[in-house]
Amino acid sequence: MKNLIDVVQDAGRNCVAIGHFNVADLVLLKGIFEAARELNVPVIVGASEGEREFAGTQQLAALVRSLREEFDYPIFLNADHTHSLAGGLEAVNTGFDSVVFDLSTLPLEENAQSTKEAVEAFKSMNPTVVVEGEIGDIGSGSEIHADSPGPDRALTTPAEARQFVTETKVDVLAPAVGNSHGMRKSMVTGKERKRLAIERIREIKSATCIPLTLHGGSGTADDDLRRAILAGVNIIHINTELRVAWKHGLEAGLARREDEVVPYKILPSAVAAIHDVVRARLRLFGGQN
Repeated sequence: MKNLIDVVQDAGRNCVAIGHFNVADLVLLKGIFEAARELNVPVIVGASEGEREFAGTQQLAALVRSLREEFDYPIFLNADHTHSLAGGLEAVNTGFDSVVFDLSTLPLEENAQSTKEAVEAFKSMNPTVVVEGEIGDIGSGSEIHADSPGPDRALTTPAEARQFVTETKVDVLAPAVGNSHGMRKSMVTGKERKRLAIERIREIKSATCIPLTLHGGSGTADDDLRRAILAGVNIIHINTELRVAWKHGLEAGLARREDEVVPYKILPSAVAAIHDVVRARLRLFGGQN
């Protein structure tokens, strides 16, 4: 089976993107994996530091490894938004395929220096691990926010991106290109959509010539996602949309079986809701709709 970086590079050559979906429990993992297998496309599941703390770093690695081995399937595991060297080393040692080393709140020079050291440390443990760096402000927390105007965040410049990639030797870059974590309430209802700086994506791609990741993809206009992929985005992160689906699916399962207490009779509704979101996003990322 190909390594993750080979799969991501193949996606770029084919003008498609790999879907990245966050997990914190087995319900999310089941819904994601079933949708990916149905479409027969590679998929990345990610777990942030908080999600790893809840579900267990080793436990998540074992679950994903078991799916990959049993079904001989290209499902990969990413240590999403890792803010410490120790956290990244734990993930690499446990068998994660990639690490997002996120020090984007620091000044560019400090971010680059620490990320360079992290790349060297992670690669010394596993030369094939994919290391992603992040620059720019895209907010934090995959949550539902009030419908107040979002902050006017600056976009990553091509010069900043080139400098960071040159100094750190990261495999993948996550820039700020109009994207943001979480969703406003109006995005959940479909009344509003995030819009991306497509030309800036194209400029950063030209300046760096490495795979790009779009974080905070939930609630983004479909056409913007299509154009972002053509401009050079190779991985797209979806989290808040799944959390909304998880909640609504669970509520539907409980409503249909008010007196039920058996989890495996209630939770299939949540799995189905997650499956539907992931399937729709994977079809879009693969140019199927």
